[in-house]
Amino acid sequence: MAADPILLVAGEWLGAASGVLGLLTVAGFLSRWGIRFRLVGITSFTVLLALSCLAFAISYTPRVSVSGAVVAPVVFDNGGDLVIAAAPAGLAPEAFAPTALQVASNLRGSGRSSADGLVRVRLRGLEPAGDGTSRPVVLAEAIRNLADGSINLTS
Repeated sequence: MAADPILLVAGEWLGAASGVLGLLTVAGFLSRWGIRFRLVGITSFTVLLALSCLAFAISYTPRVSVSGAVVAPVVFDNGGDLVIAAAPAGLAPEAFAPTALQVASNLRGSGRSSADGLVRVRLRGLEPAGDGTSRPVVLAEAIRNLADGSINLTS
């Protein structure tokens, strides 16, 4: 899904501009203009901008929003099989599972090294332990299979 159609249009226009600048650069070298080396830099930078706009527009995937979930920041990610997100204080119990599901759905699988292909996403809260300290408690857990993208809730 394209991030915004304007990125595709911008990439096309920048591509056309880089083609015109490329022709101008060739003409500058043939005519031995004084700015011919500056034209090389301008042309190559315009090509880079065009390719970047097109690549971002093609590769962008929007974040998944699950009904009943709240935003929970990821506080630990080992890059493999475990991700821990912090639940905000006072989160209602009916929001535990949707929040864990939302965090698991928004994980990117590329670059993760998990032996079994599963990533455990835990939603943790803090429970008062006395003396002004607290201890972490797992509120919900979702397991995402990186091979097929399926998600199982275990809470």
